Amino acid sequence: MEPVSQPDTSQPSTRPAAAGPPGQADPAGMVIGILGGTGDQGRGLARRFAMAGHRVIIGSRQAERAAAAAADLGSELGIEGAANKQAARQADIVIVAVPWEGHGDLLAALAGDLEGKVVIDCVNPLDFDARGCRPLPVPEGSAAEQAAAVLPGSRVVGAFHHVSAVLLLDPEVTEFDLDVLVLGDDRQATDLVQALAARIPGMRGVYAGRLRNCGPVEGLTANLVSINRRYKAHAGIRITDI
Repeated sequence: MEPVSQPDTSQPSTRPAAAGPPGQADPAGMVIGILGGTGDQGRGLARRFAMAGHRVIIGSRQAERAAAAAADLGSELGIEGAANKQAARQADIVIVAVPWEGHGDLLAALAGDLEGKVVIDCVNPLDFDARGCRPLPVPEGSAAEQAAAVLPGSRVVGAFHHVSAVLLLDPEVTEFDLDVLVLGDDRQATDLVQALAARIPGMRGVYAGRLRNCGPVEGLTANLVSINRRYKAHAGIRITDI
């Protein structure tokens, strides 16, 4: 399953700058760890944040696999590979990009290492069958709410659900044209994640509600997958009038 996003455009975006984050929300210089970072989405985000000047640590259940994924992205980016536990400990901000099947168990095992940190969950619980893609029911309401339940000491934010891994990894794509919906209950944390999204050229972080509203956002990915299949595109989300 591939998360989705807008294709690159040849002209710089004329849309407004970031919608909402105050000036003090500045993630520059922060270390970003990506749990499950050997998948396409994790590697794509790792590549873009390294290009934006961040130290990035790809995490995996196997440190060797993480190191290989980091090396494949290019030594010039300086991306590191480590076991998930080490990536969680060393990072200031942690992005969760693991497969849905192992989501809750992995985060519960890392709760101590993620204590006090901003944790960005971009996992979309989806299923594919003969009729296409559909969102899966989650007892807690969403993957992000499950993360918050097993990480009571962390500041959980939902974001980056609708960003195409294909475009993130495409060296020909230099600027995006999409909004990143950011959800959470901690205002400072959501402001920070909005500002983090804006560090990728053409992206804009937009506050989209509290964490309890993350279920429909995660589920919308199934609709975007259907759009992409029909139109052979990498569709994403744009919010008007802000």
